[in-house]
Amino acid sequence: MDGEELTAQQTALYDRQIRVWGVDAQKRLSKANVLVSGLNGTVAEFCKNIVLAGVGSLTLMDDRLVTENATHANFLITAEESKLSGRSLAEVYCNSLREFNPMVHVSVEKGDLHYFDGNFFDKFDIVIISGYSLKVKKLINSKCRERQKRIAFYTVECRGSCGEIFVDLQNYTYAQKKSDGTIECHMEYPSLEDAISIPWRDLPKKTTKTYFAMRVLEYFESSQYGKLCQTSDFSLPHVLESRKVLCDEQGLSESHLPDALLNRLVAAGAREYPPVCAILGGFLGQEVIKAISGKGDPIKNFFYFDAADGKGIIEDISPPSK
Repeated sequence: MDGEELTAQQTALYDRQIRVWGVDAQKRLSKANVLVSGLNGTVAEFCKNIVLAGVGSLTLMDDRLVTENATHANFLITAEESKLSGRSLAEVYCNSLREFNPMVHVSVEKGDLHYFDGNFFDKFDIVIISGYSLKVKKLINSKCRERQKRIAFYTVECRGSCGEIFVDLQNYTYAQKKSDGTIECHMEYPSLEDAISIPWRDLPKKTTKTYFAMRVLEYFESSQYGKLCQTSDFSLPHVLESRKVLCDEQGLSESHLPDALLNRLVAAGAREYPPVCAILGGFLGQEVIKAISGKGDPIKNFFYFDAADGKGIIEDISPPSK
């Protein structure tokens, strides 16, 4: 991979980026294959960033038909496109993204990702999913980890004014710059299932409350109530009951997870806030470029953003080393 040279056209187009992260990093990026499944406003921001950066290929999966609601936090779908019937989100995204950078191969794959066998994943270096249930997230993460090649796995969710990114780079090696040169660093990542199975009482006291809130919403959505609806009067009592169940199981007081945070997340329902989408999508793009290039300190293993205070928080939630 590193031995293949960039074309003159690539060198000219990505000149500024090459000056920032070097020609070797750009070559790795231009050969990387990225899969994104579950398309929304946050994912649109990520796709734009990675296409402009010059990734080798981007495969999009989402058979849902475009609706007018999809334009709320999604600049890749115009109002005119939302009125055309019979077009999937993946198809509309694909057409828009090709215009951003014709040198990137953008394509559509139909079907439900969690039904694909492991061989399908071998085509990709990076897998990013959004909007799936916790059960499916863990399943896809497991399929990535079972392959012989290392496949980086990410989840990203925007819930109103809050967002969460999970990263699993498995056994990862990267270069870190020091004052006296560059050293090789190694990091071991847990799976999503292993990370969230850590008892809450064993986590540091300063762990962001958003982590716990996201787990409560996952628990609620795994119940018979399904996805959060737009009517918080219905959802909120059941979300608070989910908090009680989880806090009782974990041996923590319900006051550990503030009512105000859950109220805000439930009120947002399934809506995304465009400014939060932009921040999450930009951050995810940076992390994926790090993972592909092998340069820069990657996060381990959760990232949270809350527009209420404007803070981004990295949390390393991993089982103790054996």
